[in-house]
Amino acid sequence: MKIIICGAGQVGWQIARHLSGERNDVTVVDSNAELIRRATDTLDVQGIAGFASYPDVLDRAGARDAEMIIAATYSDEVNMVTCQVAHSVFGINRKIARLRSQSYLDAIYSDLYRRDHMPIDVVISPEMEVATAALQRLSAPASFDTEVFMDGQAQLLGITIDEDCPVVNTPLRQLTDLFSTLRAVVVGVRRDGTLFAPEAKDQLFPGDDCYVFSHHEDVARTMEIFGKQTTKQERVVLVGGGNVGLTVAQHLEAGPLRVRTKMIEKNRKCAERAAEALERTIVLNGDGLDAALLAEAGISRADAMLAVTDDDKTNMLACVRAKAEGCDYVIALINDPTLVPLMTPLGIDAYINPRATTVSSILRHIRHGRVRAVYSIGDAEAEVIEAEVLSTSPLAGKKVSEIDFPEGVLIGMLRKDDKVIRPHGNTRIDEGDVVALFALAEDVPRVEQLLQVSIDFF
Repeated sequence: MKIIICGAGQVGWQIARHLSGERNDVTVVDSNAELIRRATDTLDVQGIAGFASYPDVLDRAGARDAEMIIAATYSDEVNMVTCQVAHSVFGINRKIARLRSQSYLDAIYSDLYRRDHMPIDVVISPEMEVATAALQRLSAPASFDTEVFMDGQAQLLGITIDEDCPVVNTPLRQLTDLFSTLRAVVVGVRRDGTLFAPEAKDQLFPGDDCYVFSHHEDVARTMEIFGKQTTKQERVVLVGGGNVGLTVAQHLEAGPLRVRTKMIEKNRKCAERAAEALERTIVLNGDGLDAALLAEAGISRADAMLAVTDDDKTNMLACVRAKAEGCDYVIALINDPTLVPLMTPLGIDAYINPRATTVSSILRHIRHGRVRAVYSIGDAEAEVIEAEVLSTSPLAGKKVSEIDFPEGVLIGMLRKDDKVIRPHGNTRIDEGDVVALFALAEDVPRVEQLLQVSIDFF
């Protein structure tokens, strides 16, 4: 497939890395020649230096025969105009734009993106994606990573194995025998920095980070089996009252659990805007690193603290201070992936990478077949892909044990009609079933082939 990616920043680079690694014909466009040089030097892509919204620049990038354009520059307006030019001048069929401004995202303006107005097929909002990720982290506080699948009926949990974990040194096949009614599957393990798909004979050791698929009704039991205590999040402190913090607070207010939320925001105007928009949340104007202000927010009694300012180091230090003051569970928003290895030494329980959430959203709309969801794990090391099985798929009509999966691929969950089940070797996959697959990055193209339709999805 011929794809043009506009914007060679972290998101654009990661998307280009994914797609070029799968032998797509990728061209990256950016006004910064240095970023283009970095992309062409490190990835198998072509690069064009210039403004993505200029028709002549898109023409040089090969827009006349491109099948898709992804506009992920720093500017909402450039992304919107790029999609308009791609549609009106070059007739590109599939157009994806990343838009940050809430004004462009409000439901009242949804008609703006119709083909006869501003022709954007898919709008990706980083702030909304990050807020959703934050709420999911809060829903499973003993895990370092989490994502929901199959309309909320299945959940991927990232669990760190501790010394006192009850299932340490136990072969995974024995877990199936010991907990025969548990609808959970270990699909990935990271050990000594390397992520792999485990086999039935593999064991879990202290220090391992494992990814477990669980039925949503079995999440609490799964966490308990892996040595984690689940607690209700009744008191939450938010550091940062920007778009992300405000969205999280609004969702917590609207949720069924009546969470008591306090927000700390340094910028006075931003704090006033949040206070006006929120009903029950207490908004404090001040520095989230101030111990006295954290004490006023009740950090020692808080069940969780979420630091979502636009500064990584502030988020990390706020989490460290909250932990020192007695907060059980802290989450940091981290833009710079090189800071992630510091999370564990600093005692930060979980983090959210905005770029990873945005990349996952964009990949969902790129994958072939009837793909319903994609989640990127780690530094683009693996993907979890949820897809409907079509009649033309090589999976249809076969038992799990009969399918020639690559070594780095495992089935996490299977939905038949409205029932989500843990698949076994003799489980038959039929047309219309929904599968959730864990796949290491190098095996994603093979997974796409297994999910492929007979006529190109696009």
